[in-house]
Amino acid sequence: MISAQQLPFPNKTQRVMEEEACEEQYDSENCTCSSTSTESNSDSPVILKILQNWVPRVSHYFDKEHYTYAGHQIVIQESIEHFGAVVWPGALALSQYLESNQERFNLKDKQVLEIGAGTGLVSIVACILGAYVTATDLPEVLENLSFNISSNIQNMNIHKPEVRKLVWGESLSEDFPSSTYHYDFLLASDVVYHHTALDPLLETMVYFCQPGTVLLWANKFRFSTDYEFLEKLSSIFDTTILAEFPESNVKLIKATVREN
Repeated sequence: MISAQQLPFPNKTQRVMEEEACEEQYDSENCTCSSTSTESNSDSPVILKILQNWVPRVSHYFDKEHYTYAGHQIVIQESIEHFGAVVWPGALALSQYLESNQERFNLKDKQVLEIGAGTGLVSIVACILGAYVTATDLPEVLENLSFNISSNIQNMNIHKPEVRKLVWGESLSEDFPSSTYHYDFLLASDVVYHHTALDPLLETMVYFCQPGTVLLWANKFRFSTDYEFLEKLSSIFDTTILAEFPESNVKLIKATVREN
């Protein structure tokens, strides 16, 4: 989820209006990612719709959302102070895809790192699916992230996740030495948008994507810079568009280290 530092965040209605106003009319056909392929029975990615896993509840708290994934109700506390403390469409798409494709991407007993974990929804779903999860984000997001994860998994018989600070591109080898940390899956959702940390983000993805690691990245494509980031990613990794969610402008991409 979005984790770059931003100004205090507007309310939800205002957020949607501003997002719609600032989205660029960008034709994805103009984006030619020569290294990007599609995985399906045909030549196109799977076309999906984000399901309404949101569960309406009468609540005194405007900042709590209820979801259901993998047979569990998940309550997410949001914050209006940070972009990283809001549930974005990419997180919903990635959570849904992980739940629906457990045979293809089996997370049970796998080491999983989420970067830009935000509210923790994706990390919670990964935990429910049996993974050893490390959820990371900026220091100012960690309190809400930790609260959401601990409150949702406290009574579950699953691997207890770890919450850690991770600033993209900073102290990676010191905080996560590659000789010690190897992850089977790297998860990211809506980490790419109009901000200045795209190069450090790419550096972070490259650092953690070792041979055998699968990067699953879901993102709402809003700006030309989003497609440019996909171009850069595809120039480094073998990339595949697994699924698209046209109603939400979300693409789900798999990336692996390119074989020589």
